[in-house]
Parts: sequence; C-alpha cells; structure tokens
Amino acid sequence: MELFQEGEFWVGVAFVLLVALLVWKGAFSAATKALDARAAKIKAQLDEARSLRGDAERLLAEHQRKQIAAVKEAEAIIAHAREEAERIRREAAANLEAAFARREKMAMDKIAQAEAQAVADVRNQAVDIAMAAAAKLLKEGIDAGKGDELIDSAIKELDRKLH
Repeated sequence: MELFQEGEFWVGVAFVLLVALLVWKGAFSAATKALDARAAKIKAQLDEARSLRGDAERLLAEHQRKQIAAVKEAEAIIAHAREEAERIRREAAANLEAAFARREKMAMDKIAQAEAQAVADVRNQAVDIAMAAAAKLLKEGIDAGKGDELIDSAIKELDRKLH
C-alpha cells in the first residue's frame, strides 16, 4: 500500500486516465485529422509551388529565346545600318568627286573663255593701233620708209600698251 502513497504512482495513474479519456473522446483522431489536413495543405502548396516553378522556368526560357532573337535582330539592324552608312559614304564621295569635276571644268571653261577674250582684246587693240598708224601715215603722206618706221614703232609699243 505504500504504492498509493507515492506521488509518481498518482502521476502515472493520472496520465493513463488522461490518455484513456483522450482516446475515448477522439482527441487523437481529431489530432490525426488535423495533421492529415495540414499535410494535405502542405502537399497542395508544394504541388502549386512545383507548378509555378515550371511556369517560371517556361517563361524564363521563352524570355531568353526572345532576348536572343532581339539581340540577333539588333545585330542585323546594326549591320544593315553600317552597310547603309557605307553606301551613303560611297555615294557622297562620288557626288563630291563629280562636283569637284564639274567645278574644275567650269573653272577651266572660264579660264579658256578669259584667254579667248584676252586674245580677242589683243587683236582688237593691235588692229586699232595698226589702223591709227595707217591713218597717221595717210594723213601725213609720209614716204614708205618713214611709214615702215612708224609701223615698227607701233609694233614695239604694242607690248607696252597691252600690259
């Protein structure tokens, strides 16, 4: 009977009664149901997380493909722009060369025209001087020797009068 005097004995009895009461009231089944429900909820969340991860991986792969395509397209655009710039540079160089050739031709034409005008002016002035000399000879009625002298002096003065 000493057993009934010990505190550990009564703690053990209370524990057994508590467990019996919990089993009788269905607390373990409720705890089991709660744990099962929690496990099902966690499983559903894991499944959803796997599904979301798969979607994210697919989206990532799709965006990577789009990025690669965009980079290729940008490279193609840059290459096209470089080709276009080179073509424009060549055209500009050709146009510039043509403009220089036209201006050179115009300058040469103006020089040739100025030379022709200068020659014409010299001829006209020579004619004027010769006519003046002839008129002077006719007026003075000078002999042929004197006329030759006047013509020679007029020819010599021609260079001085032209410059």
